Amino acid sequence: MEKLQISTNEMNGWHILSLSGSLDRMTSEETGKRGEELQQDIEKIAMDLSGLEYISSAGIRVLLKLAKKAKADGKKYAICGATGFVKEVLEDANMDVLVDMFDSTDQLS
Repeated sequence: MEKLQISTNEMNGWHILSLSGSLDRMTSEETGKRGEELQQDIEKIAMDLSGLEYISSAGIRVLLKLAKKAKADGKKYAICGATGFVKEVLEDANMDVLVDMFDSTDQLS
């Protein structure tokens, strides 16, 4: 499985953290740090998971932690592009109930 790669960009006022590869116990700490750094200075953050092939419970915890911090700070947070196994795992964890989830970043407004 591919090591996690992280990139950032901006679209429609959203700062997007794009993840590809595997978000697991080995890569969740770095993802959390990058997400927290972004959240300090911005009002809207989206996690683009369209390139993610695998997510573990540690990965879900990081996404949830970032969502809780955004809510506590009065900021917007969304998850975009989850497909296949990753989408199933997130739905099984009820992330689609807790967090705004979109099929793609194109739906962010």
